[in-house]
Amino acid sequence: MVKRQSIQLSATPAVVLAHLLLVAVATLILVWLLKFQDGVALSSANKSKIFNLHPLLMVFGLILAGGEAIMVYKTIPATREAQKTIHLILHLIALVLGSVGVYAVFKFHNELHIANLYTLHSWLGITTISLFGLQWVLGFFSFVFPKARSYARASFIPWHVFLGSAVFLLAICTAESGLVEKFTFLKLQSGQQEALIVNFIGLLIFLFALSVGLTVVLPSRFQ
Repeated sequence: MVKRQSIQLSATPAVVLAHLLLVAVATLILVWLLKFQDGVALSSANKSKIFNLHPLLMVFGLILAGGEAIMVYKTIPATREAQKTIHLILHLIALVLGSVGVYAVFKFHNELHIANLYTLHSWLGITTISLFGLQWVLGFFSFVFPKARSYARASFIPWHVFLGSAVFLLAICTAESGLVEKFTFLKLQSGQQEALIVNFIGLLIFLFALSVGLTVVLPSRFQ
């Protein structure tokens, strides 16, 4: 009689890949904004520096910190309560960075008298940051303080996971559309080093999102 052996996959390779991609995305976006653009600043006579805070903080916040927050339950060998606290804090950091990033782009537009919220990217962005904030508030009051009743929390968890995944996906779509928009505004051409960097940032963000998704669905080695 032939015994069937199931292949037990672990989230560990996906976790390692996700963190390698995180470092790659963070490095490339810093190289792009600091070397090829004018750097970053919240207040400057050079308005491009103000705008550059927008992609920097949105990527570091909603995507990288947000992705780390999603992976916490598979990457941190701690108690469930400790994981929940780290999950909450990372999402709060993401929300704060994202909010400052949104403020920066509005400040840039207003100081140059450019219309706000006229592109698909901006519509997606406002939707993303609004849902992100709503998700955090609902999660805080349901699971942290004052906490919903146990049966209510149990019924809300699947929706919390679904909304969190949807907002993260929306953040990825927003980032990709923003990179395409910036690529077009800069009139980058094939073969330019900056064009390659912008394209690779978009590609690596997509791969990071896939690795985060794999981390979520695969079992952790310490569970």
